[in-house]
Formats: sequence, structure tokens, C-alpha cells
Amino acid sequence: MADLKTLPADTDAGTIAATLLKDGAVIVDRVFPNDTVDRVLGDLRGPFDEQGMKFTNDFNGYKTRRLGAILALSRNAADILAEPRILAVADHVLKRHCASYRIGSSTAIEIMPGEGNQVLHRDDDFYPIRIPGVEFQISAMVAMTDFTQANGATRVVPGSQDLRPIGEIPEDDVVQAAMPKGSVLFYLGAAVHGGGLNTTDVPRTGLITTYSLGWLRQEENHYLSVPREVADSYPDPVRRLMGYQSHGSMLGVWPGDPDGNWWNA
Repeated sequence: MADLKTLPADTDAGTIAATLLKDGAVIVDRVFPNDTVDRVLGDLRGPFDEQGMKFTNDFNGYKTRRLGAILALSRNAADILAEPRILAVADHVLKRHCASYRIGSSTAIEIMPGEGNQVLHRDDDFYPIRIPGVEFQISAMVAMTDFTQANGATRVVPGSQDLRPIGEIPEDDVVQAAMPKGSVLFYLGAAVHGGGLNTTDVPRTGLITTYSLGWLRQEENHYLSVPREVADSYPDPVRRLMGYQSHGSMLGVWPGDPDGNWWNA
């Protein structure tokens, strides 16, 4: 069974990225202080209670609350989604294969008491192709509460970015990402993982953001899921992460685009 490494909070982004590419997943301890996490949780509490069960199904579970389009629900979440270290890791991994990347999806997940293990899966399997040696996305799962083996800490199969068949993975290869509140589990889009079984009497809450290559379609359409006036209210780096940018000098440009100059060629 491969180990799931935990790195200290002051680890440089290059080391985090190298470990992520080698192992498929890595934990970075206590990246965010409790007050940052608590502000986001405060923003999401109402939406969780009002609409968190609308995504229930066999895959997501029937005792798990989920919210999408987090930037439409929590302005404080921008401090997590655009955290410099997370983006620096994304720079190292994704910019090998693209000029820019963007948020593929942003999801808050609250695993309630009594929820079972989620089916193991790969997040990037929704893309219909694979390109050898190219990672389409990375994920950053932030522990908004402590993640423990008892409350449903994310299950991960280190090394499974080798694309081994999921059905052939023995249970001994699955490890849980137990980590304290404010920590981050990074994993590759091709890494096998799934939510865990919650045998406690309290929820386990996480905020997961995927960052995908800029020439791919986003899993979550931020142009529609985040109202334009809300998107416009964020600073430029956050708007770019939502997708309001071109990719290189040709893809997605329009006359007046500050990133493109093809019309002057």
C-alpha cells in the first residue's frame, strides 16, 4: 500500500507539485487559519440547509449535502479558491500543458452522519479522451472541519494516476486523507478517490475546487452559475479563474480583449 504523504504548511509549491505528480495525491497541513474557514462556513450554512440536498443521487449519496458555484454563494470563498499557494501548485502542474487554467468546478460537500462510502472514481473521467502524460485538472480539497477516519475523510488511492482499472483496486490500496481543519488535500484528476463513511454524529465538511486546463470546457459553467454582476464585483484574478480570459492569443478572444491581439495581425 502506498503512503499518502502529509507536508508541513510552509512547504514550497514546487515540492508540493512534485510530490503530487509522483504520488497522485498529497496533504498540506493547516494551510488556512480557522477564521478564514469559519467565514466561508458561515456564508454556506444557509445555502447548505436550504438547498444542500438537491444533488442527492446514487453517486453523490442520500445523506450528503452539496453546493455548487461557490463564488455565487460566498465572497469569502475567493480567499480559498484563489489562495496563492494553491495557484502556485496549479501553475507547476497545469501550465506545462496550457497558457492559462481556470476553475473547472467548485463544490462544498457536507457528509452527514450515516452516509456510506462513495463509489471510487476519477474526477476527469467526464472528459471523453485522454492524452498520455497530460493531466487535465488538479483538485484542492480544503478541510472545513477536521477530517477523520470515522467521519468520512476522503478515500484516495495513491499512485492510481497510472490509470489502473478501478474495479481491480484492492481495499488495502485505499487510504483516508485524515487531516485537521484548514488543511488541503491535493490530488490529480486521474487519481482514484471517493468520499468516506461517516460513523460519527456530526457532519464532515469540505470545499473542493478543481482547476482545469484553459483549453478544456469547464465542468461547471461559471458564466451561467455565477450572476454577471457578482462576477464583475470580484478582482481580475478571480474573474480570470472563473473563465473570463482568453487562452493564448487565439482561443476565446474578442475585439478589445486585453489578452489577444489577433485582430491587429
